[in-house]
Amino acid sequence: MSLPNPDNRPLLIGPPTGPEAPFPFRMEGEVISGFGRGSKELGIPTANLPVDDENTWIKNIDSGIYFGWASLKLPASHPNSVLYQKPPTSEPVMMEPVQQQQQQQNQQQQQQEGGIESAQQAKLVDQQTGQWQIYPMVMSIGYNPFYKNTVRSAEVHVLGEFAADFYGVGMRLLITGFIRNEKDYSGLEALIADIHFDCEVARHSLARKGWRVRELGVKEGGEEGELDGSWLVR
Repeated sequence: MSLPNPDNRPLLIGPPTGPEAPFPFRMEGEVISGFGRGSKELGIPTANLPVDDENTWIKNIDSGIYFGWASLKLPASHPNSVLYQKPPTSEPVMMEPVQQQQQQQNQQQQQQEGGIESAQQAKLVDQQTGQWQIYPMVMSIGYNPFYKNTVRSAEVHVLGEFAADFYGVGMRLLITGFIRNEKDYSGLEALIADIHFDCEVARHSLARKGWRVRELGVKEGGEEGELDGSWLVR
């Protein structure tokens, strides 16, 4: 089913050979919580990065919608991590009410006697042993006129299905091109329609050999990408 495209926007950005100067740009940081609108109002979850205005290219770049590649250092405990191992399931053990109450008390006591510290250490190790994974992405850099933001933000929509959020996870961006300027909308539906079309532009544009990063390997029924994405995973 084709998406609404009242402005007759193209599905492909740039030449088939790959990004043109001044692209690509790089950006990295830990994913932070944003305005809380992406999932709730738009149905399009975003991962936010802090905008450092001292970064020359961000300071001079036009506000608008960009696309490219994102890499996430997902910890082994994240369901989408390639290192994730599903916890083994076991049949529930039936207990008498007194036994169940005693077990709960023992667990609470263990947590109070250092369980919190152990959990923090385990989380740190989990994050350090994570592995970078690459996804296509579309992102907004600017003020989002529809919501009248007063602070410039970088909101990234990673094009993938995730079973859990990834706040605090390291993220790197290889920004390969510009899709459109940011604009205001008469209603939420028009904004959502434009974002969905932005996602299709990113998918189609990045599927070409000159725009696909080599680190993803050979695409089924296709060829290996030619774009250097080594920074995303090193």
